[in-house]
Amino acid sequence: MTITTLALLLLTPILVWRIYTRLKTQMARQRSLMTRHYTGVLVFVGMLLVSLSEVLARPAALGALAAGAALGVFWGVFALRRTAYEETGLGYFFTPPARLGIVMAMVLIARVLYLGVEIYASQGSAGPAPRFTDSPLTMLCLGLTAAYFGVYSAGLLLWRRKLRQALEKA
Repeated sequence: MTITTLALLLLTPILVWRIYTRLKTQMARQRSLMTRHYTGVLVFVGMLLVSLSEVLARPAALGALAAGAALGVFWGVFALRRTAYEETGLGYFFTPPARLGIVMAMVLIARVLYLGVEIYASQGSAGPAPRFTDSPLTMLCLGLTAAYFGVYSAGLLLWRRKLRQALEKA
């Protein structure tokens, strides 16, 4: 075992812990900013579309991406129903279901970390390093996470649009 491998093994749990604590702070009460919601929709739908373009010729990966996206849409709608929405004099706020959001983000992060270890391990071999879109399991995780956060951002946009329409009618 080389020193680099040992450092990787020691630093991975610390990295996972730091990511988890960062995600935990992000899943608390937040100010609703339209630009952030639009960015969320664009980024996560873009992730799905780029991945889709990469796996069109591979049925297993395409099916996994579609299944992950379908599950992500379901969980996104579920999360929107459990979100606490607030209108205050200071602005609009929402509190997402923290556990569900953390789990969705950690699914993709864990898979990316696993791929990083796989790429590191394949450096000594003669074969090419694995690509992100090669594994159906990776596509399932990506579809799940991207669809969840994309639907969640779109739901927040719809909530703010309904509030704006209600203010215009009043």
